[in-house]
Order: sequence, then C-alpha cells, then structure tokens
Amino acid sequence: MNSFLPIVENLPIGHPVKVYYEESNLIEKILSELVEADPSEDFQKYFNIFNQLTTIEKRFSRKENQLFPYLEKYDWKGPSQGMWSFHDTLRSQIRLLNDYNANKNIEKITINIPYLIDGIKRLLAIEDAKLFPNAMELLTDEDWKEFFEGDEEIGWMLTQKPLPYPPIVEEKYVHPSDDFTQRELSFSLENTSHYDEGYMTPEQVNLLLRFLPVDITYVDENDKVIFYNRGDKRVFPRSKGIIGREVRFCHPPKSVDMVLRIVDEFRNGTKNEAEFWTNFKDRLIHIRYFAIRDNDKNYKGVIEMSQDVTDIQKLEGQKRLLDWD
Repeated sequence: MNSFLPIVENLPIGHPVKVYYEESNLIEKILSELVEADPSEDFQKYFNIFNQLTTIEKRFSRKENQLFPYLEKYDWKGPSQGMWSFHDTLRSQIRLLNDYNANKNIEKITINIPYLIDGIKRLLAIEDAKLFPNAMELLTDEDWKEFFEGDEEIGWMLTQKPLPYPPIVEEKYVHPSDDFTQRELSFSLENTSHYDEGYMTPEQVNLLLRFLPVDITYVDENDKVIFYNRGDKRVFPRSKGIIGREVRFCHPPKSVDMVLRIVDEFRNGTKNEAEFWTNFKDRLIHIRYFAIRDNDKNYKGVIEMSQDVTDIQKLEGQKRLLDWD
C-alpha cells in the first residue's frame, strides 16, 4: 500500500487524495483490530469495531458521486463500472454480516468476516496502484479544488473533519443557487437557468414537476395560489382557475380553519411542517405542508404535497432486482 505514498505525502493539506489516504490508514487500523477481535469472547468489542468499519460507506459514496464523475469527464469510465460493482459486493457482505450480528450468529460471523476483510484490502490495493495515481494524472488542480463542498455533504470516515482544500479565505458566503461560476459541462447551457445544483431549461423544469408522483400546490407569502403541477394522476383535481386565488377559498369550509392555522404558524416561524393521512376513494393519501423560507429565513409561502401511498404502505422486505422480464 506504499507505492504511491511519496507523492501523496507531498500533496497539500486537505487535498482530496491526501484525505483518502488518511482514511486508508484508518481502515488498515480497523481491519487489524477486527482480525484480532473474537466475537465469541467479547462480542461487544467486535461489534464496536465492525460498526466503525461500516462507515466505509461514506468513502464509497464519495468516490461514486464525487471522484468517478470527474474521471468520466476525462473519458475514464472503468471505475464507474468495475469499482462501483466492487463496492456493491462489499456492501452486500456488510449487510449479510449485519444480519448475523443482529442474531449474534457467531459461527456465521467467524466464517464471513475474513471475506470482507480480504475484499477491502484488495480494494485499497487497487486504489493505491491504479485509481488514485491515474486520477492525479487526469484531474487538474482546479478539479480537485471543487471537491470539498460535495465531500462534506457526504462525509468522511475520519473522526475529525479534514481541512478544506484549498484553504478557506474569508469571503462572503455564496449560496449554491447564486453560484454562477462557469465550469466545463458535458451539455449545453442554452436557455437554462441555474438552480441549487445543476441547470435546466423551462421545459425540463415543467416536465420534472409534471412527472413527479406527488401533487404539488404552492401558496406564496400573500396566501395566493401561484402554482400547481398538472400530473396525469393527480390525487385531488385542480384547474387553472385556482391560480391567483386565496388559499382560504381553495378548501372546503370544514378544513379552512385548520389550513389557515397552518399558514399562520408557518408565517410566524413557530412551525415548519404539518402532515395528515386520510382515506380517499379507497386509497390512502398522505398530505404534507412545508413552510418555504429564503436564505434569510423570511417566510415565502407554503407547499402542499399530496401522494397516494396505498401501494407504498404494502411494501415489505426489500426488492433489489428488476422484474421486467
């Protein structure tokens, strides 16, 4: 695991690859402790070490959602396919061991732990020999400087948050929705607007809202309905006549007082969410209200979301394979 280490040691503090290697050292330490742990003698000690190892999911997720997209930009798609599958194999082993841990099945734990340890060691070796050296060759320093915010959202295995790269210079905070830094993208920005993350045309926004499997109605800070999505399978009917209408006139008399209380509580900042569920035409409908606020916490209205959850409520166990065939 040391072939690439001299280069890593010379990287600036906080550089994403340097942080990955700090995690690698932690993983090696955890694996050594796990080898020495005997669940039959001290299950709690083993269990604590195992749980620490499961935070490797953060590392997997950062690679998949942060590093791999940049490698794809430079036309190296192998990690997005092969290494991601490797991650999923390790995830399956961790889930299996979690089941055995829940039942304290010492025999099964003892049999399967070595496979997980060997798999992770193999992954670290591949990262060291190929993934990170190639990534350092392909990505520019400007690319690496864009990692920290996304990495922070996902998290690290490390007990202490890494220092940002590049080091933070005191400056005015720029919300992602106001960040218009031009970056090289693989699609055209013509006729698009910049949202919190990403760009869409008005047509794409409309399609997104139309195909969401939920009814959405947006009431602004003046209590006027300004938007609803027109899906093909709306739970509650809406028509364009509702646009501009006061919210008090959009509900039956028996529920108006409740709706107005929700709006008032949201406006006053005492509440941020309300939810209900009810039977409607033999279907279970989940209704939620969310207060909308700007960056300065000023009230900007409320969104009502309604969803038919009848079939969702019936789900049991898990489904991980496509059953189209």
